[in-house]
Amino acid sequence: MSEGADTLRKNWLAALAHERRASPHTLRAYGDDVTRFIGFQAGHTGGAMTQKALAKLSQADIRAFITARRQEGLGAGGVQRALAAVRSFYKFLAKEGVLENAAARSIRTPRVRRSLPRPLSAVDAGRAIEEAGDHKVEWMGARDAALLTLLYGAGLRISEALGLKRGDVPLGETLTVVGKGRKERSIPVLPLVASALDDYAAQIPFSGAPSSPLFLSRRGLPMSPREAQGLMQRLRGALGLPEKATPHALRHSFATHILQGGGDLRSVQELLGHASLSTTQIYTAMDTAALLATYARAHPRGKA
Repeated sequence: MSEGADTLRKNWLAALAHERRASPHTLRAYGDDVTRFIGFQAGHTGGAMTQKALAKLSQADIRAFITARRQEGLGAGGVQRALAAVRSFYKFLAKEGVLENAAARSIRTPRVRRSLPRPLSAVDAGRAIEEAGDHKVEWMGARDAALLTLLYGAGLRISEALGLKRGDVPLGETLTVVGKGRKERSIPVLPLVASALDDYAAQIPFSGAPSSPLFLSRRGLPMSPREAQGLMQRLRGALGLPEKATPHALRHSFATHILQGGGDLRSVQELLGHASLSTTQIYTAMDTAALLATYARAHPRGKA
């Protein structure tokens, strides 16, 4: 990769981070896509990707990159993201007055078949939370039960749950979390959620400032998403749960059971932090079971 192209890429990523407030995950994914794009084009065109070379790339050049990525096994979703990254890169260059090239914008984005969410049943979600609390290390059992109760009882993403701080406990009537795009949202706190977090916080064997992470590993380090995945893997084996039983499935369960209880789509969108209502509408395509009356009563673990 030429130094010029690399400098432009770094400037673009810096703008995404500071102006668009892109998440670390987005920055890594987009950065990798554009790195691959520049590297491919250098080989494809037989020359360094200078500012002038980037401006001259055609639709055929960009399609060649997409074709190469498909041959490497990239699916439709990955292609869609790669194109979005390249378009964002060129849009930044145009905005900064560096160069103009509309080739990326004119390429058709592949359609991605959206799969339906795969929530756990209310019974299986309850079993998972109960089993999670049965740990030979008592405080870790309290931690695991609190984490799963939070995912299921508040619909948080795992990154949002693991982002909570010591000072966030005890919870009030609502919990404010920072989601994708660093957007804040407020979520009602069910009594059982507050109780589970209080119980865990009281048992943490490590000292920590209010600004330190709430969920900790066995050694007192911040708990990682990989550890949460490992927890659900253990529970799948212990309880005979399906492969769909992941930390994110509990978020799906939260949304599904609220809608089954008569919750309106717009409210669920706000609770989940979806930027678009169309993202939330996917839950309406699912089969529903018994209807419950109110939000507090509707949530299977909201009675405590």
